[in-house]
Amino acid sequence: MPHSEQINPAHFDELIHAIAGLESEEECRAFLRDLCTVQELIHLSQRLQVAKLLLAGKSYDAIRGELPVSSATITRISTALHYGAGGYQSVLHRQAQEEQPD
Repeated sequence: MPHSEQINPAHFDELIHAIAGLESEEECRAFLRDLCTVQELIHLSQRLQVAKLLLAGKSYDAIRGELPVSSATITRISTALHYGAGGYQSVLHRQAQEEQPD
């Protein structure tokens, strides 16, 4: 079976539907631990932290000093922040609102 780098839209939609249907952080944690390898979870969590640091105005060097990520990874995330679909911003904005005291 040939390996394809193309995302199957139906499969991707099913994944999105599955994630959107999770009802708690515990359910999400269990699903991600079953779905992803430890290394994939590390990379995903690092990418979110890179986005957070970039939005906070940190330099590439400062980020590389805090996280074990390459300049290429930081650049890819910076590009997504500037030209992507806004996913990082949505998630990080929501997190910031949740962290604010009432």
